[in-house]
Amino acid sequence: MNEDKEVKISTTDPDSGYMFREGKPEGFFYLDHRTVDVKYNLITDVFVTAGNVHDATPYLERLDRQRERFDFKVEAVALDSGYLTAPICKGLDSRGIFGVIAHRRFHPTQGLFHKHEFQYDADQNQYTCPQKQALIYSTTDRHGYRHYVSDPKQCAACPMLDKCTRSRNKRKVITRHVWEDSKERVRLNRLSKSGKKLYRKRKETIERSFADAKELHGFRYFRLRGIRNVTEQALMTATVQNMKKIALQLERRELG
Repeated sequence: MNEDKEVKISTTDPDSGYMFREGKPEGFFYLDHRTVDVKYNLITDVFVTAGNVHDATPYLERLDRQRERFDFKVEAVALDSGYLTAPICKGLDSRGIFGVIAHRRFHPTQGLFHKHEFQYDADQNQYTCPQKQALIYSTTDRHGYRHYVSDPKQCAACPMLDKCTRSRNKRKVITRHVWEDSKERVRLNRLSKSGKKLYRKRKETIERSFADAKELHGFRYFRLRGIRNVTEQALMTATVQNMKKIALQLERRELG
């Protein structure tokens, strides 16, 4: 019997969420998901969630909201590694948007072949291991991952078994999401000349926007409790930042 996952709830601010991430402080927080444009660094969207909501969860909905409400013709987006999920890659692909997403560092088991060493054949819908054995399609789980499995009889006699799998049944399993093709296209975008140029802009746009909010506008801590009050502070902070950006652009035009 599977027990329900324990969800920590703050006794002083139930709307907040318990966040635990590597390299980040642990505790109850809110997250500000914001979007900025690459030309003027204006904040075009602000959306606050509890700290235990994954960054990728509200992304496509907020993207569509901006496209519909402001009639933005979004051609490209640059995102950090937290957004490198199959649904987002598929969503960008289906919307005709050039997506550049940072590489997520994986930590495979030491001493075993990496997944990229298994070659995928789309026509045969199967993988081939470094020893040229086929891993055939077995099933698709409820999360959208296809499972490809090897023949344990062949694996048992393979001289590279110790570098391939440590399963007791001597069977290697490779998983591939049904939208993996979209994810691979996003990876190629990141490696392209235009993709590298676009991603470098992140440090000058969204990263700077958050830094300014924290350092110049007291955004490290929320003044009130409750998601409605926190959203109000986030919106007011973004408004002030945008007013400063607009004023600077108007001044440059006059001087130019």
